[in-house]
Amino acid sequence: MKLSLYLKDKRYIVILSLINFITITLILLAFKLSKDAIIVIDVILVFNFILILGIDYFRKKFFYNDLFNKIEQLDKSYLVLEMINKPDFYEGNILYQALYDINKSMIENIKIHEEQMKDFKEYIEMWIHEVKVPLSSLILTFNNHKNIFNNKTKRQLKRLENYVEQVLYYVRAENANKDYFIKEIDLSKVVKNVGLKNMDDILDNKVSFKVENINYNVLTDSKWLEFILDQIINNSIKYKRNIRNSYIKVYALESEDKISLNILDNGIGIPQSDINQVFDKTFTGTNGRNNNASTGMGLYIAKNLCKKLGHKIDIESKENEYTQVTITFAKNKYFNVLK
Repeated sequence: MKLSLYLKDKRYIVILSLINFITITLILLAFKLSKDAIIVIDVILVFNFILILGIDYFRKKFFYNDLFNKIEQLDKSYLVLEMINKPDFYEGNILYQALYDINKSMIENIKIHEEQMKDFKEYIEMWIHEVKVPLSSLILTFNNHKNIFNNKTKRQLKRLENYVEQVLYYVRAENANKDYFIKEIDLSKVVKNVGLKNMDDILDNKVSFKVENINYNVLTDSKWLEFILDQIINNSIKYKRNIRNSYIKVYALESEDKISLNILDNGIGIPQSDINQVFDKTFTGTNGRNNNASTGMGLYIAKNLCKKLGHKIDIESKENEYTQVTITFAKNKYFNVLK
């Protein structure tokens, strides 16, 4: 709180006080008081005015400075009322009460919004599970009557299944805190499940699926990790190069404090102009614009899920050579000691 701005705000009071000071002085002169008496009275008046203004200024200065300092320190500024003392001056009490009412209204609205989001999330999840039943039936029908349906039908079913999965995990990642369960899982089993799920696409696209050195246990949610790997491997298949030795290589590396799972392919790669945006929402980039099947959501959801799980996901690529996605799992020494 600046003194200059405070005095500017109080300029009418200062002007009126100055007029009163001059008026009192003239009255004292009219009554022919001695000059010494008039000077003493004027000094007392000026001193009292400065004292009253000073007390008012510093009382407000301490409150408002404390208020704004607390706001700057807090990540959630609306919690500031929990951190400050109630002011002992009238204007401050008005502000405090206004902030209290605003805060109360905001909390009530957030509660309503959370209830609406919860209802929406539950509906979407229910809808997805209902849709997956006929979708699974269609896939089963296709597998049992491959002579009737062509590969185009299979690709469309696969796309539909992937989009349904994306919606499910997008809702969970954006609106839930308790939809995952972290425990120690066998990394090789997760990779095997993802490989089997994508086996038809891998074979149809003549891609070699290589798995090396993945016999590690990591702390994660197995279903969420399967979805993350599924999105990455789908991209590797989708953006493969038309060469004879196309491959996807999955391998793990261990260090003292982490385990890194790497998914490497020799596909078309990602332009350097796009590499920093591939995890952005709905970003499809140069490759996506050339591929109508791209939504720009897969890696965005994967990044969000990794963040929720406490994992780190990175990507590096060189155009027309390779793309490598790395998921890093931190080791939990406390867990390892007690297991």
